Amino acid sequence: MVALTHLLSLFTRRIVHVLTILSILLLIAFIGCSQEIDRGEPVTMEEPVILSVEDNEAEQDALQRRDEVSLTMHDDFELSLWASEKLVGDPIALDIDNWGRALITVTNRSRNSEFDIRDVDFRWRVESVTWETVEDRREFLREELAPERSDQNTFIPDRNQDGSHDWRDLTVEKEEIWRIEDLTGNGLANQAQLFIKDFHDEVTDVAGAVLYYNDEVFLGVGPDLWRLWDTTGDGMADRKESISHGYNVHMGFSGHGMSGLRVGPDGRIYWGIGDMGLNVIDQEGNHWYYPNQGAILRSEPDGSNFEVFASGVRNTHEFDFDKHGNLITVDNDGDHPGEYERLVYLVNGSDSGWRINWQFGKYNEPNNNDYKVWMDENYYTPRFDDQAAYILPPLSEYHAGPTGFRYNPGTALSEEWNDHFFVVSFRGSPANSPIYAFTLEESGASFELATDEEVLRGVLPVGLAFGPDGALYMNDWIQGWGRNQEGRIWKMDIPGQAETSIRTETRELLAEDFSTISENELVNLLGHDDMRVRQKSQFELVGRSADAELLRAIEESNHQLTRIHGIWGLAQLGRQQIDVVEPLIDFLDDTDSEIRAQAAKMLGDVRYE
Repeated sequence: MVALTHLLSLFTRRIVHVLTILSILLLIAFIGCSQEIDRGEPVTMEEPVILSVEDNEAEQDALQRRDEVSLTMHDDFELSLWASEKLVGDPIALDIDNWGRALITVTNRSRNSEFDIRDVDFRWRVESVTWETVEDRREFLREELAPERSDQNTFIPDRNQDGSHDWRDLTVEKEEIWRIEDLTGNGLANQAQLFIKDFHDEVTDVAGAVLYYNDEVFLGVGPDLWRLWDTTGDGMADRKESISHGYNVHMGFSGHGMSGLRVGPDGRIYWGIGDMGLNVIDQEGNHWYYPNQGAILRSEPDGSNFEVFASGVRNTHEFDFDKHGNLITVDNDGDHPGEYERLVYLVNGSDSGWRINWQFGKYNEPNNNDYKVWMDENYYTPRFDDQAAYILPPLSEYHAGPTGFRYNPGTALSEEWNDHFFVVSFRGSPANSPIYAFTLEESGASFELATDEEVLRGVLPVGLAFGPDGALYMNDWIQGWGRNQEGRIWKMDIPGQAETSIRTETRELLAEDFSTISENELVNLLGHDDMRVRQKSQFELVGRSADAELLRAIEESNHQLTRIHGIWGLAQLGRQQIDVVEPLIDFLDDTDSEIRAQAAKMLGDVRYE
């Protein structure tokens, strides 16, 4: 009887065990289905497009194109072609993932299916300033470019071949993302694959921002910030989701749309919009009304916790964070006589003063008077006595036409170029579009420009990105302002530095799967020389909810950057469970002023009372 009872008990436990496993499997399947449902809508698939070149052909192209360009370059550097026009055409934004694969946006709509305010008549310009939403813009275009007015709008090609020149012709051309890579490891790209070809409403702008992060691709193309997935592993996006909508309210200057996607030190996604403006209802129902100015925005990767980080800019195009998490960029000027571009340090909640209507005071239009607010109030100048107190003034005047912008993450190029920012001065021709490198030095709670020098002239870069190999990559528009269906990607580096131990170690760590690394080792990596490695370690600890290890990094380390990443990681967790940040109060009295500042900033960031 005892044996029978034992057998029945064992059988019952096994049945329960099997049912439990089945329940878990069903739950996993359900979660998988839920995640698939959450991944927005399917992408209308284009036919796969893959462009390839043989290694010897890539080598010949690299030598030929390098010989064709006339360069002025800093003595430290050398320039080599990484991808030729056989793989690249009309590139704007550039990002490089942890395995050295480049993502570029390619525009088919620039000056073609989107409008530049300088190219339209007076009435359109006036009407544009009155718009408050993207739908106002859409309504105007559909009325002004209605099919029954086709004869008046022949300046628009009949792209859909329906015999009418109307707003529907603005919905034909699509923006693209391409992935470009070196498949053979010889140091030259030999394949480009179309990742997505889409985005073509009548109000769709140029695809000006791209970011690879955590196996997802983010794309900024007004009026939306998109989140894209390749769920099948075939190299093409098959799912898309708009995580933020309401950008490009006005017509503006071409290139003043969405740009500059970055992952911030706090794990949020940051991006910019020029003075075409935004009017956004976020996922929580909050209304963000900034239709007449540019801004820097941020949110969680899924679009939640949306915020306007800084406003009142004209067109920052790209920006980056330094090792202490400070957001630095250069803002374009308004083209007024005597004005200049501005080097800016943007802080949370700041207003730099620009409004799109300041633009039009320079035009000889009948209702303009001589008073130009932006100029006459000196909003564009660095800090001076009696300057308006409600704006954040720039640090310094700077070079014209800023586009690509990157900060050395710590191990790129060489030690001499640490703490340098690199910025493109795009002026339409290779001979007049240099790259500059500058450094900042602290000045009270802000900064001053410390050094500034030209490092390269002779190509026409748009976007910049540091690769995991430590080289600085740039996509080349080649010539002019309009589309020419050609482009290149160049690599700038310092001879003999690519295989140094620290750059080799960084490259290997960036490609490594950190989910297999112990928490003790992750804490050690918070002090790595490369900011990307430190950030990757921080995000992995946050993903494990390892608040004790993050706090230990702050309390026990003598390394300032280790402690800062610990603070940032706790704040990330604090956005999910606010009490996690309570220990940061103790660091408001730290002996290190930077630690005090970071603790205060993060306590404020999560609104810890």
